[in-house]
Amino acid sequence: MAEKQKSRGLGRGLSALMADVSQDQTTAEQARRPDMMVPIEKIRPNPDQPRRHFDDTALEELAASIREKGVIQPLIVRRDPSREGHFEIVAGERRWRASQIAKLHELPVLIREYSDTEVLEVAIIENIQRADLNAIDEAAGYKQLMDRFGHTQEQLASALGKSRSHIANLMRLLSLPEDVQEMLTAGQLTAGHARTLVGNEQASSLARQIMLKGMSVRDAEALVRKPGKTPNAKAPRKSGKDADTLQIESELSATLKMPVSIDHDAQGESGRVTLRYRDLEQLDDLLRLLSGN
Repeated sequence: MAEKQKSRGLGRGLSALMADVSQDQTTAEQARRPDMMVPIEKIRPNPDQPRRHFDDTALEELAASIREKGVIQPLIVRRDPSREGHFEIVAGERRWRASQIAKLHELPVLIREYSDTEVLEVAIIENIQRADLNAIDEAAGYKQLMDRFGHTQEQLASALGKSRSHIANLMRLLSLPEDVQEMLTAGQLTAGHARTLVGNEQASSLARQIMLKGMSVRDAEALVRKPGKTPNAKAPRKSGKDADTLQIESELSATLKMPVSIDHDAQGESGRVTLRYRDLEQLDDLLRLLSGN
C-alpha cells in the first residue's frame, strides 16, 4: 500500500486535498476550529497562485461581511519555507485580501504540511470551486489537474462531485477558436451556445451571429444545422443526436480508429455504444486495448 501512495508523487490523494478546500462551503455553525490565530502581517499569498484577478467590488462586499461577522472560515496555510515564523496561503487568499480591507490584525488558520506541488494542486481546485467561475476558466482548471497531476476525468468527477460528462463537455470548449472562447469568458455566449460550435470550422463567424442576434441555444443549434452554413464541416450532423454526442463519437472514432455510434435510450440515462471493425486483426487490436495489454 505504501508503494502505491509513493508512486503517485503526492503525499495525499485528490479527495483528501478536496476535504480541505470544500470547507469554504460550510456554514458558521459548521465552521472548523482554527489551529491558531496568526498576525495578518505574517501571512503571505502563494506566489504561484493561478488566479491573478480579484474583483474589487466582490472584495469590498466580503470585507463588509468580515467587519460584521469576522472571518468564519479559517485560511488553509503552510509554514513559509523561506521565512521562519511566517505562513504561506494555500487556500483563502480572497479572505486574506478582504481582511486587510477590513483592517483585521489577525486571522484564523489551519496549518497543513503541503509540498509545492500540492499547494498548486489545491489552488487550482479552489479556483474550480468558485461560484462565479466562467466555463473556459473551469475547463482550463480541469485540464491543468489532468496535465500536471495525471488525474483522470473519472477521478475529478468523483472528487469534485461533478458528472464525467460535465467535465468532458467543458474541456471540449477549449478546442474552440480563441475569439469564441473570449466571447464565452466575457459572458457574450453561454456554454450551451458554445457547445453547438465545437468542431465547426466556421465557429467564429457563427458565434458572432449568435451574439449579435441574441439567439437562444435552440436557435443557435438550428443555425449550425442550416444547409450551406457549414460547408467545410468534417461530418454532417446526424438526425436526433446533439452536438455533444456527435463530438464524443468523433473523438472515440479517432482514438479507436474505427466507427463508433452512441445511442441514448429515449427514457433515462442509459444507452449503447456500437463499434464496427473491418477485420479480425482490428478486432484483436481493440481487445488488446480494452484489456490494457
